[in-house]
Amino acid sequence: MKKKVNKNSLNGFINYGIVVAAYVVIRAMIGGGMVSNSLQSLLVPACCYVVMAVSLNLTVGILGELSLGHAGFMSLGAFSGIVASIMLQEAIPFIPLRLAASMAIGALAGALGGAIVGVPVLRLQGDYLAIVTLAFGQIIKNIIMVLYVGVDETGIHVAASSDRFVLADDGVAIIKGPMGAVGVTKLASFTAGFILILVTLLVVQNLVSSRAGRAIMALRDNRIAAESVGINVTKYKLMAFVISAALAGAAGALFGLNYSSTVASKFDFNTSILVLVFVVLGGLGSIRGSMIAAALLYVLPELLRSFDIAEYRMLIYAIILILVMLVTNNPTMKTFFGSLLKKSKKKKEGAGA
Repeated sequence: MKKKVNKNSLNGFINYGIVVAAYVVIRAMIGGGMVSNSLQSLLVPACCYVVMAVSLNLTVGILGELSLGHAGFMSLGAFSGIVASIMLQEAIPFIPLRLAASMAIGALAGALGGAIVGVPVLRLQGDYLAIVTLAFGQIIKNIIMVLYVGVDETGIHVAASSDRFVLADDGVAIIKGPMGAVGVTKLASFTAGFILILVTLLVVQNLVSSRAGRAIMALRDNRIAAESVGINVTKYKLMAFVISAALAGAAGALFGLNYSSTVASKFDFNTSILVLVFVVLGGLGSIRGSMIAAALLYVLPELLRSFDIAEYRMLIYAIILILVMLVTNNPTMKTFFGSLLKKSKKKKEGAGA
């Protein structure tokens, strides 16, 4: 008797397969000279935004809480990862290992930020939670904009103004207030982004399929009923929030190490909204949808540029977003596409019989 494959496991393997296939195809296209330099420059950021979308879906789609400060966790990971990479230059000369260590430190910084925010904030719900997370993202951005960080022979130096920021002659300034992080050695690669996506899928999909994941979804569906059967609301909410923030921090570290300079304004409110758009368009709770929406929508403006419609690409991009939202939220269209899927399944079952 054949053992049936669990539906969640099957969906997980399909997601892994999609990511691996996309990586192999893109690598082959790059090798064949079919990808322009401008598109190649978008590969690492696209991987970062895929991770951001999947991690935010853990909070918004699976936990059911609206967070508008996800870019704040990304910025924590970006700047802590940049600082770590510069401080570890001599200790870890091997670039891939130093990149992995920097991303791990970025993930820890994101998780710490998630814990600090999550403990008091997750007692709130709905609009109140969204407003507080939005405020957190803005606070982090403003703190980084006045932060000065450097390292010299005596250790690391941190100051809140340029007047108090003093380094030895051999010192290196890493973060320069409004100028952000400058003189960064670019360590990020498309392969590292591919691995980070796989790690993110492994963490999120295993969490969703676990007992803790079922408890988190129970809180999303009916908090009162979940509490009545003994589910610890604070514990499981904080678990999902911290894991989501940690993954955002790792993505931020990879993002920051893809550029020679990074400023805090890259992680503003608009970035949080952009990631939320990816999640909503891909479908709340749909990991595969978040991946596909983030990858396609991030590179879409650049693809439209290549069709000699540069002046209208953002207008077309906005129209496409509106059409997707109308289609995905229209009951008639949902019924139409649902009937098509049922017919295709019946045909496959008939052919298999």
